[in-house]
Amino acid sequence: MKFTLSWLKDHLETEASLDEILYALTDLGLEVEGVENPAEKLRDFQIAKVSHAEKHPDADKLRVCKVDTADGETQIVCGAPNAREGITVVLAKPGTYIPGLDLTIKVGKIRGVESFGMMASERELELSDEHDGIIELPSGEVGQSFADWLAENDPSKVDPVIEIAITPNRPDALGVRGIARDLAARGLGTLKAREAAPVEGSFACPISVTIDAETQEKACPVFYGRVIKGVKNGPSPAWLQDCLKAIGLRPISALVDITNFFTYDNNRPLHVFDADKVAGGALRVHGAEGGEKFMALDEKEYVMDAGMTVISDANGVESLGGVMGGLHSGCTEETTNVFLEAAFFDPIRTAMTGRALKINSDARYRFERGIDAAWTAEGIEHATRMILDLCGGEASEVVVAGEQPDFSRSYKLDTDRVQSLVGMDLPADEQRSTLTALGFTLDGDMATPPTWRPDVLGSADLVEEVARVASLTKLEGKPLPRAQVGVPRQILTPLQKREQIARRTTASLGYNECVTYSFIDQASAELFEGGSAPTMLENPISSEMSHMRPDLLPGLLQAAARNQARGFADLALFEVGPAFQGGEPEEQHIQAAGLLVGHTGPKDVHGARRAVDLYDAKADAEAVLAAIGAPAKAQILRGAASWWHPGRSGKICLGPKKVLAVFGELHPKVLDKMGVKGPAVAFTIYVQEPPMPRKKSASKGAMTASDLQAVERDFAFVVDADVEALTLVNAAAGADKALIEEVRVFDEFIGGAMGEGKKSLAITVRLQPRDATLKEKDIEAVGSKIVEKVTKATGGTLRG
Repeated sequence: MKFTLSWLKDHLETEASLDEILYALTDLGLEVEGVENPAEKLRDFQIAKVSHAEKHPDADKLRVCKVDTADGETQIVCGAPNAREGITVVLAKPGTYIPGLDLTIKVGKIRGVESFGMMASERELELSDEHDGIIELPSGEVGQSFADWLAENDPSKVDPVIEIAITPNRPDALGVRGIARDLAARGLGTLKAREAAPVEGSFACPISVTIDAETQEKACPVFYGRVIKGVKNGPSPAWLQDCLKAIGLRPISALVDITNFFTYDNNRPLHVFDADKVAGGALRVHGAEGGEKFMALDEKEYVMDAGMTVISDANGVESLGGVMGGLHSGCTEETTNVFLEAAFFDPIRTAMTGRALKINSDARYRFERGIDAAWTAEGIEHATRMILDLCGGEASEVVVAGEQPDFSRSYKLDTDRVQSLVGMDLPADEQRSTLTALGFTLDGDMATPPTWRPDVLGSADLVEEVARVASLTKLEGKPLPRAQVGVPRQILTPLQKREQIARRTTASLGYNECVTYSFIDQASAELFEGGSAPTMLENPISSEMSHMRPDLLPGLLQAAARNQARGFADLALFEVGPAFQGGEPEEQHIQAAGLLVGHTGPKDVHGARRAVDLYDAKADAEAVLAAIGAPAKAQILRGAASWWHPGRSGKICLGPKKVLAVFGELHPKVLDKMGVKGPAVAFTIYVQEPPMPRKKSASKGAMTASDLQAVERDFAFVVDADVEALTLVNAAAGADKALIEEVRVFDEFIGGAMGEGKKSLAITVRLQPRDATLKEKDIEAVGSKIVEKVTKATGGTLRG
């Protein structure tokens, strides 16, 4: 929303400076996005007088002028045809920036004669397109700032233009009067009365208006119109053209400029028809049947969808209600009779129509946010008065179709809620006077919002208005009373604590944290057994973000591919966040995933650099699991998902169904499709899976150490070649869980005397007594149980 300072002062009686106004606007929620102050770029130009002028000795069209300045007489070579003795000019001294030429003036020689500055034209100062000669001022003192002279003699030339950002909940600020009202409520001035006496019609309106019943109920509740005959539609006056030019609008004609003026002045879009082009002497507001063609004022043809609000005459559609008028009935310089329209159109219907036809107009922008329906009747009177003043003519009586909509509503004003909701201590009288200044009607403790504020929809909005005008910068931080004595209970849940610990632990292992989108493309999701319909987004940001991620690894692999494309080959990335196996809440779980790509470090003379392998991922996964409190005794099982290498990956489990983590190499096909080169290993930890501790304790229990001598015994078994070592180890460990502290494989032998399809696995079993020193018979008894358990579990035999 753009407006000039003088336009604002047409509504606001104020002595506030420009800086005070700008600060107040932003503080009121009408954020200032930019200010164009022509006076600033003209501040270095001074008024001077030509005391003598003579022809240049080497150029017929140049003149050498002696110019009186504040610093004395100087010499300037000028090629303007009106450069002559005795005129008052605008001087740019050496070092002055010329905005129209985008250069800085320097001392120079022109055809051998030195020139110390220049005398400026209007185009060189960006005051107009005039450049046939230098500026001649009717008055002015030598040395006076040209910007100050303009402020006194032609203030429109240095009128600051202010641009503010309008949030969707403030349609009233799309009019200069609404902005002035806010500033007046803040105390920066007084809102001027802007009343227009109704124009008495001298004849009956020759054009009738009707609204279809369904359209009146849903799209256009009221329509005002009148004919003004005998108008002269020439150029609008300079003041009106200056207003429109300043905010970036092109003046067209007096009639069109008047409607544009009220669009910005009071947020009241209007439209004028050429009355002589309205066929049948009647206009009908109705819903389109669909398929009608309409040539709009932008000279584009549009095809109507069923239900769009249109205004038609006997020949068809003449205007698209609330969006844009038609070219056929538009006003031209030959127009002498006009039909002035002021109607209210439903915001939602207007927005849907504009979007469907892809039409952006000032009218649509305002109607879809909400205009003041109650000012419709006044708006047509204000516009009529201006048309009569600028274009002449004679007005008919006003024709009205439909009824004024009633949007009145009231909410209770609780003056204590400002303290509880915002934290500001404001007197009740100040709150009531603020609302009154903003146009609210107060009746006891009930407040009725004004018709131009459709965004006020509850008592909390009343508090917001009071606090906004009082300024939230006055908020003072005050400590809240402590609700309890002592150390407060922790706020984070156990799962949140685990996430925090997993994040810090992984970072301490040398990984760099990534934060990726929870949305990925379907192709990547399908690589990780996702991409199903329940996880598809209904309205994705883009085709690359169409599904919820089934795992964190796709995002990490995409990040790795981007880094590799930029020359970073060795990477350690991790992320902690949610993954989605389906569309239900219980199908969402928290993961901590890490990815290692490339090598362990840069090349070195000692050859310590090596490619990352699955044991790197395993070690890091176990470190994170230990940090979040997972049990130390866990099993490593096969059977990882399809995106893992089938022979170089494993699951860390508590039993066959309780999976705590997965680690290993990623499948080569997955790496190829994700665009990642080189060795890549990873781990995924399911943060919520490790069981929570049964007892809540601030520290771990005391370590129990036995002072009795441990005993180790070795066993070698001949088993089938397809028997997994883990099966043998678990069987041996289960022979006596109280006494056996550790079982580990230390040798594997295949071939030779073992025969086809056989192998030898050797294990060490560590026995740790707790109560008494082991005797030989105790050791032998345990050894027999171990052999029995392993033989039963694997079908193997003790190797002789």
